[in-house]
Amino acid sequence: MVPELATFNFELNGDPLALKNNALERMYEGLLGSWRRCAEVAADRNEKILLIGILPHLRESDLCMDNMSHMSRYEALNKQVFKMRNYEPLHLQISGRDELDILKYDVMLEAATTSFQVHFQIPLERAVDVFNASLICSAPVLAISANSPYLFGKDLWDETRIPLFEQSCEVGDPNHRRVCFGSGYLKESLFECFEENLHDYPALLPLVNDAPAATLSHLKFHNGTIWRWNRPLIDFDKDNQPHLRIEHRVIPSGPTIRDGFANAAFYYGLVHRLTLKFPDLPNEIPFDQTKTNFYDCARYGLNASVIWIGGKSILVRELILDELLPAANEGLLELGVAQDSINGWLGIIRQRAQNGQNGANWQRSWVAKYGHDMTAMVNRYYDLQQSETSIHERPL
Repeated sequence: MVPELATFNFELNGDPLALKNNALERMYEGLLGSWRRCAEVAADRNEKILLIGILPHLRESDLCMDNMSHMSRYEALNKQVFKMRNYEPLHLQISGRDELDILKYDVMLEAATTSFQVHFQIPLERAVDVFNASLICSAPVLAISANSPYLFGKDLWDETRIPLFEQSCEVGDPNHRRVCFGSGYLKESLFECFEENLHDYPALLPLVNDAPAATLSHLKFHNGTIWRWNRPLIDFDKDNQPHLRIEHRVIPSGPTIRDGFANAAFYYGLVHRLTLKFPDLPNEIPFDQTKTNFYDCARYGLNASVIWIGGKSILVRELILDELLPAANEGLLELGVAQDSINGWLGIIRQRAQNGQNGANWQRSWVAKYGHDMTAMVNRYYDLQQSETSIHERPL
């Protein structure tokens, strides 16, 4: 468990496992145990903890410097962002079902967003294919997992976390946002992203240290200040061997840890299968269309239409049910995951797509039935979360 930007946020990390047999169940039980321990500690302080993309009853006044974690990294981040902006305020403008337009004089908007980040360690020779497949899969994964329709009482996108985070630390060239979908497919190497970091993104947090060059400390630190929705990572194992990972950042936190691992299973299986089925994925669907699919799914969730591989236009719900779930099933089998495990996790995704109830739709349905009382809605959401009731099964 590590602190985050705001004093009211924290991050939990699970232990990595080889993706085979019942690894997903083991990771789920490990993270659930950590979460429940945190809940016990919170209860001792007369507090509660919640998994959700954006807290619906969050107030703009909650996102203030008084609530920033007292860590030099975050204080420096705030200082440098505004220095690079010539001390001009951040402008948050989101047009959804409602309109939101505010100015902010600190970086605390970022603290309104929380996610379920999935890591996929990959061999060097598969890195380009897996990264490109992750870009393509981001739209349907985001649509099925959307859980952030409200911000400051406004009904915005199905996954409002996407435009919120992108605008929360806007610095430098608008064509190279620090939070972004990316500039294109990779061609030959994952290190094209690190070259882009060097040439297109000025250092946000200048760092000087005496670590040996082989530790890549500057590369990793700089990469940590560029938040692509699919971010390449280079790191070292416990035995000091280097490895590559893809950090898939599109999935919001909640509604339960079980829902999060279902989303992860869908991502892992789908990405793996697409890389095997389409050896030259970038030629199957243009990057600009992949990017458009992503933002359409962020805005409209399961009601979005996408242009998929082969050039066909299809409702993303139908695409998930007809094509992507069978592909994810095959991909997980090829990775060595047990069939009963696959049935359990992808069954959650299937039922969510069939009844159209992801987290965003549940929240909106609750408000439609009971009124615009965000606190009451959060209390109901919290109660249902305690039983790990998957979102497709949740009553209002």
